[in-house]
Amino acid sequence: MVIHTIRGIDQQNLDALQDALKAVSYPREDYHILVTPSGLKTVPDQWKKFVSEAFVCDSDIQLASTQYRAKKRLIDLGDGLAFGKAGLTLMMAGPCSVESEEQIEQTAQLLLKLGIRILRAGSFKPRTSPYNFQGLGLEGLKLLARMREKYGFRIITEVRDASQVEEVIEYADIIQIGSKSMFDHGILQKCSKTSKPVMLKRGFGATVQEFVQMSEFMLSGGNENIILCERGIRTFETKSRFTLDLCGVAYLKKYTNLPIVLDPSHAMGHAYGVPDLAKACLAMGVDGLLIEVHPNPEVALSDASQQLDHAAFTSLYRELSAMSNALNIKLI
Repeated sequence: MVIHTIRGIDQQNLDALQDALKAVSYPREDYHILVTPSGLKTVPDQWKKFVSEAFVCDSDIQLASTQYRAKKRLIDLGDGLAFGKAGLTLMMAGPCSVESEEQIEQTAQLLLKLGIRILRAGSFKPRTSPYNFQGLGLEGLKLLARMREKYGFRIITEVRDASQVEEVIEYADIIQIGSKSMFDHGILQKCSKTSKPVMLKRGFGATVQEFVQMSEFMLSGGNENIILCERGIRTFETKSRFTLDLCGVAYLKKYTNLPIVLDPSHAMGHAYGVPDLAKACLAMGVDGLLIEVHPNPEVALSDASQQLDHAAFTSLYRELSAMSNALNIKLI
């Protein structure tokens, strides 16, 4: 159950209410939001005088549920860029990893030419093998910040562990929590204490229920600017890297109030299939697309097989733009 307290509730009564209902609490203006375990369906009579509104939810998907908030949350990045705005899909593009100033500059120039305003790239890379490139770290963040200062991009980049959250918050406009880190409660806790947008990627072995419940850790900590990203789950199929769960996306659109991004690059794992998947993603009417593009994918230091080269990405973006017009979607 999600509870809005009466306005001006004093700390003593707030503490008593929170303890009695076994709730987590965070402030909003002159009232508080409390979230109890979803098994609680009614407010006990002795506490009703401190409650202005109560919302009963079917499961521990609560703050993210349309049963609590029917309208999708709007996450405004400024300058006409917003997640959750009807009829608007934001394109986030760039290499898997920041590898050099030349590489990220070439990518920035491409996005600038196409009118794309969100640059993605990883500085801290959680890898499966300890012997693979793991990112430039702080140097990579500074290169991304330089592209923002020079060209006005918004920057989205990944945090690998809780020790890097403050640095990523300082340099990024959107914090990405990767699939391997979805269950990292240290990261979730720190990201709950910022108001910067956080894009949570679904763990490749996680159910939709588990996925959205991880967002609840940040929502219940006070950060209401959470974005969900479907990037493919592990199934029995071996011909693609993962399986993009568009059925799960349909569920998220109907039953959650959070903006949704789709990542066809990680789902497919091979560049040849990314354009077709990207078109299917756009047709879902989601709030954002995340696509990997590299000046020369053959020499990329991470995820080389799934990154589009500049010519292929330019062709795809033009096709998506034409498609968006037919769908009455504005693609930026």
